[in-house]
Amino acid sequence: MKAIRVHEFGPPEVMILEEVTQPQPGQDEILIDVRAAGVNPVDTYIRSGRYGDRNFPFTPGLDAAGVVVEVGDTIEDFAPNQRVYICGSVTGTYAEQVLCKPSQVRLLPDSLSFEQGAALGVPYITAYRGLFQRARAERGETVLIHGASGGVGIAAVQLAKGAGLKVIGTAGSESGRKLVDDQGADLGLDHHDPEHFRKAMDFTEGRGVDVILEMLANVNLGNDLPIMAVHGRVVIIGSRGSVEINPRDAMAKEVAILGELMFHTTDEEKETAYRAIEQGLESGSCKPVIAERIPLLDPAKAHHMVMESDHFGKIVLIP
Repeated sequence: MKAIRVHEFGPPEVMILEEVTQPQPGQDEILIDVRAAGVNPVDTYIRSGRYGDRNFPFTPGLDAAGVVVEVGDTIEDFAPNQRVYICGSVTGTYAEQVLCKPSQVRLLPDSLSFEQGAALGVPYITAYRGLFQRARAERGETVLIHGASGGVGIAAVQLAKGAGLKVIGTAGSESGRKLVDDQGADLGLDHHDPEHFRKAMDFTEGRGVDVILEMLANVNLGNDLPIMAVHGRVVIIGSRGSVEINPRDAMAKEVAILGELMFHTTDEEKETAYRAIEQGLESGSCKPVIAERIPLLDPAKAHHMVMESDHFGKIVLIP
């Protein structure tokens, strides 16, 4: 079978499509035929070596959707020919087939395409965890989602609206703001507009926002703190550098600044997130948006695109 392989850390071009031996499932593993693989910013950090050492060569990728091919002897909850989506794997998802543990696999509703299934794992779990497990957002509160037109941002808008929150979403273009509005945001703002922080504050009638999901803390954090409500919470999901803040802005409102990293998610937290996401899929409040479908043979293009600010929704690789 074919798989993307990384033999050394480096730029997107270090990813190479190679012929590899087809994986065979162990007694507690599931072999899945990949129909679409999700591309996340975290994949680029792993490929570049930002998250520590790896055994080379390795196949990148955490998210995918496809069809079960074979299950190990001890597997009872899955069977061949089932449609599934996955978050995490044993062998990496940028491949024609992937090995997974049962805890990494969920049944894919018939109402979703494989591409949409590949958009569920990292973005929706990250969004759910940021909103409800880190910030502990509650119905009626106001949340500001920076970068609301991206994969995690769209997931956050949908999950927040489904839970009864008031949602402000930012995007960098008119089409991006329209997409945010279409997902149900109460207010869409242009994050290039120097007045957008004031407009967010005006939306709350001066009270301030309760929760901010921050996708680019090195740019925004210093401006986030002054618009928080008392006891507000900022969850840092993404940052590409350092930032200077005035600690008194946090003191004045007793704001909590919380970090989030997918790899610290416990099995219990992940299971809770899965259940909430699947309830959203059933009710129709959650519906992944696909930005681009790129052939598996061109992963470098996908990694360049996912780090750009002008794509909307999820980028997927198609084997």
